Amino acid sequence: MFSGTFKPKLDDKGRLFLPAKFREAMGDGLVITRGQDRSIDLRTRADFEVFAEKFQNASQTDARLRAYGRMLFALASDQVPDKQGRITVTPELREYSAIERDCVVIGIYNRIEIWEPASWAAYTAAQETAFSDVQEEIFPGF
Repeated sequence: MFSGTFKPKLDDKGRLFLPAKFREAMGDGLVITRGQDRSIDLRTRADFEVFAEKFQNASQTDARLRAYGRMLFALASDQVPDKQGRITVTPELREYSAIERDCVVIGIYNRIEIWEPASWAAYTAAQETAFSDVQEEIFPGF
């Protein structure tokens, strides 16, 4: 399970040091691609393969699914962290997310997201009330 918030910086080559607590799970490889809300999505290779299989088994006659697949898979990159735990954030993904150097890395159960800091701050500010309101709907009494 991935959880927590970290604030690493990209190096001059666009590489990111994965937080130490995420490295073991990602050691066998990962897929980095476009996420939602201008974030970057990281999944273990195994998790991404399950996700891709669900996509493959869905109706390819649905224009929304085809468009989603194009957006998702076009920027997907298979990677294995180097010995220092670094991965490369491709120029296309950096442009998509507006990440230049600073970034926010968050763990979300089975995946990791990378955000541009101002975008993450705006997102969390906008979602705070909804987070409080939806808890009772989703998990009554929790």
